[in-house]
Amino acid sequence: MSLELFLLLGAGLFAIGLYGALSQQSIVMLMMGLELMLNGITVAAAAFWYYVAPSNADGQVLIIVVITLMAVEMAVGFAVVTAIFRARDVDMTDMAADLKE
Repeated sequence: MSLELFLLLGAGLFAIGLYGALSQQSIVMLMMGLELMLNGITVAAAAFWYYVAPSNADGQVLIIVVITLMAVEMAVGFAVVTAIFRARDVDMTDMAADLKE
């Protein structure tokens, strides 16, 4: 497989995630779109580092750190969404805009 195919896969994941993030009103679906966007960036970065400097492990370590941070970010995000839903029965982005109080 070539670098172009991996970059195309990353761009496709990013585009699908961008569409999902912009078109959905559910907070959970919005977060899923953001996660797809981050996965597209991660795939493209990993492929780029693999083809540019395969002997250097810096890119691999950075990708592992990014994936770990993405998992933590999604866990915290879902915890916040669950807390908001339980406190105010809010599950859509339009209703969450009223939480400024």
